[in-house]
Amino acid sequence: RRGTTMAALQYMINLMVSRKMGSRVLISLDIEHYRRRREDSLTGLAQRMADRVRKSGRSLTLEPMPAGERRIVHLVLAEDNTVTTGSVGEGDGRKVVIYPQRGRPGGR
Repeated sequence: RRGTTMAALQYMINLMVSRKMGSRVLISLDIEHYRRRREDSLTGLAQRMADRVRKSGRSLTLEPMPAGERRIVHLVLAEDNTVTTGSVGEGDGRKVVIYPQRGRPGGR
């Protein structure tokens, strides 16, 4: 689900290749362009949710997502001066929160 099998396979391949080579090797798997499609999906989600935050004037919390996916959302919205983002929670439960620019606690 959401690339977890691909991530596990990538981890195992990296371990095997690194052991065989005697040094750390990083290999990135992208089966059927999953990563690119997921990035496109997250970009669209970030933009739609930012629109919702702008219209409502209230913050919005996204579903939990891995660090790499949260990073995509943060980067997509970094240039938008009408909203800011932050991450809340711990471990696998970390979520991105999108705030209206004027409404972020401890705001920037």
